[in-house]
Parts: sequence; C-alpha cells; structure tokens
Amino acid sequence: MLLVCLLHPIAAAYADDEQRPRARDIGLVVGTFEAGPLNAITDVEHVRVGHATRIEGDDIRTGVTAIIPGPGNLYTHPVPAWIHVGNGYGKLIGETQVREFGEIETPILLTCTLCVWSAANALKDWMYQQPGMGEHTLNPVVGETNDSRVNNMWADPVGKKEVFAALDNAAGGPVAEGSVGAGTGTQAFAWKGGIGTSSRVLPSALGGYTVGVLVQTNFGGTLSMNGAPVGRELGKYAYRDELENGQRGDDREDGSIMMVVATDAPLNARSLDRLAIRAMMGLARTGSFAHNGSGDYV
Repeated sequence: MLLVCLLHPIAAAYADDEQRPRARDIGLVVGTFEAGPLNAITDVEHVRVGHATRIEGDDIRTGVTAIIPGPGNLYTHPVPAWIHVGNGYGKLIGETQVREFGEIETPILLTCTLCVWSAANALKDWMYQQPGMGEHTLNPVVGETNDSRVNNMWADPVGKKEVFAALDNAAGGPVAEGSVGAGTGTQAFAWKGGIGTSSRVLPSALGGYTVGVLVQTNFGGTLSMNGAPVGRELGKYAYRDELENGQRGDDREDGSIMMVVATDAPLNARSLDRLAIRAMMGLARTGSFAHNGSGDYV
C-alpha cells in the first residue's frame, strides 16, 4: 500500500489530462536494465506499429493493432520467430506454421476475438499488394482478446478498412498506448486495459541488444506493482465475488493477453521460444496466474 500512497499525488495531477503518464513518469521503475530511448517495442530496429480504432454508436468499441517486425516484404524476407502458448484458450491464427518453420512471413495483427478471420482475410489482401508477391500461399498471424464487455464483436466490426489503415500507418517512433487499436475495449485486473509497450537495453558487456514488448491487455488476477499488492489493497482482486459474496463472478474476468516480443539479438527460433517463456514469467510478476479461460500467447 505504501507504493500507492507515494504515487497517488503525482498521478492525480494527470487525472484530467488527455495524455496520461507512463509508469516511469510517476516514479515506478521496474527492473534493473535501462529502457530504450522510447521505452517501446519500436526501439528494436525495423519494428513498426500502427493502430486503427473503431468507435460507433453505443456498442462498437474495438480496433486493430499491426506490428510489422522487419523491413521490406516479409514473405520474401521472413524473420526468425516463435509462438509460445502460456494458456491456450484463444483463437490465434497462424500458429502451427510459425512453430514448424521458425519464421514469420506476415505482419502480426491483434484485434477482437470474433474479428480474427476477417482481419486475417484483410491481411492476406494487403500482403498480395506488396511488391514481389506472386501467387503463393500465405500464413497470416492474427491474435485476439475478448472485448465483449463494451464491444459487439458478433457484428464483426473489424475488416479491410481498419486492417489496411493500421498496416499503412505502421511506423517507428513513439507508440500510442491505452484505449487505441486492439486495446480500445479491453480490461485488465478489473480496470481499463489497452495497448502497452516497453523496452530494455542490455549493457554492452552483455551485447548491448534491445528487447521490446507490446501487449494487448485483457486479463485478470490481482494487480501487483513492483511487489506491492495494489489490487488487493484497492479491493479489486481475482475471485472476489466468490470469496466475499459466495457467488460466481463474470467468466470474462479471466481475460487474455497477447504479448509480442521483438529483439535485435541474433536468436534462432529455439532461443526465441526460451525468451518467450520469460515473458510469461514477467506476466506472473504483474499478478496474473493464467486463468482457465485465459488465452495467453507470446
């Protein structure tokens, strides 16, 4: 609780600002390595990120986030990759081929659960417009989380328009976070979730490599910040309804998370798998424990 009390006066100054602070802006420093210049996945060379957000009427609150992990045409110049399944309650498209060949040949899309098939079809169309593409098969990679608390995902609200916008707008530099793109309708730890990103740079004695992460947070648990039991102290924690009221809570609180990890270290697919496992360890440090109904992928 001490951490919450120390941070609260600083965070309150931003309460009405359009631009909310990031963790380090309010004194919350996680880990021992230095962050990259942007503290974002785009600190890794050639990585680009784009968003498209769709908000319409009373029931559409969703979007798509595109991560382009390398330069040029990824089909003709694929990059080493792996997909690690922490808890497999999800609809991730493209997993088996990535795990079979250890490389990725398209950008990565994140969106809402029932939008993955439309998004994959749009990603296919976008790829076939890129220079150097012939009549080949293609393995789109599309991940998702369930934003149906605020979004009518049964309307299939993400299609070609949104996917093309996210891909065409993808760029290096600062990454928009929070309620944007695939994070528009998500929730985490019973608070508003969204898109988040960070990076760390190894010291030169360890190679000086950069590791960047982008997440679509929509998961449950009991929020912990640098070891402080924030969720418990603020009365938002896993299984609260069951413990206090003897009633079963909303299964959607189980949630999911998509984690995209990028690095400029010269790692093969096997080593990338080992790196991805460590991302799940990082997720556990935040207070998640991979609920039965959680789709946790790296």
